[in-house]
Amino acid sequence: MELNSYIEHTNLENIVAEKDIQKLCKEAEKYHFPSICVHPIYVAYAKELLEESNIQISTVIGYPFGMNTKEVKVYEAIDAITNGADEIEMSINISMLKNKEYDYIKEEIEEVRDAIDGKILKIIIDITQLKEEEIIKITEICNNTFIHFIEISSNSKQEDIETIMKHKNEILEVKIYGNIKTEKQIEKFINMGISKIGTTNSIKIMEGEAK
Repeated sequence: MELNSYIEHTNLENIVAEKDIQKLCKEAEKYHFPSICVHPIYVAYAKELLEESNIQISTVIGYPFGMNTKEVKVYEAIDAITNGADEIEMSINISMLKNKEYDYIKEEIEEVRDAIDGKILKIIIDITQLKEEEIIKITEICNNTFIHFIEISSNSKQEDIETIMKHKNEILEVKIYGNIKTEKQIEKFINMGISKIGTTNSIKIMEGEAK
């Protein structure tokens, strides 16, 4: 199993300097990670650093709470794509989901999806805050909007992940992100059907140093 092919090498720390992005990009090239994830402010810089590679650049919008308006999220997404992003990760508005404003959620996803001209769209949803019926509902919305990924925390319960797997269609993939520290954790998620792993511990995992 080639673990590196599943990893999205990530740096979304609160404080990130240019040297940190340089390090992230060099590591991604060294270990042949298919993608990196950076804050929007560093998309253009990462694009410049990786212009000779095939590594995809992902960034977050509406992050981390998803409480921006649809219009702001669309603007953020367009700006990110203009700066060189290949993939967009959008935090969903959980409050609107809790309010059962399902049309709003669907429209928000569709508007961002349509604004990024076929680029990869991942919907970030903290399922640790949701009931089973809400997890099913957001999975169905993701199915019906034909996005690429639903993205969930590594703190998610196994039964909640299984709920997504049961209700997602064949197009929708699942990404796990968070404090993933070991090769064993990654293998567990892959065996559950997870197709992308976002972690800041990528290098330690690849070098067998993570505990």
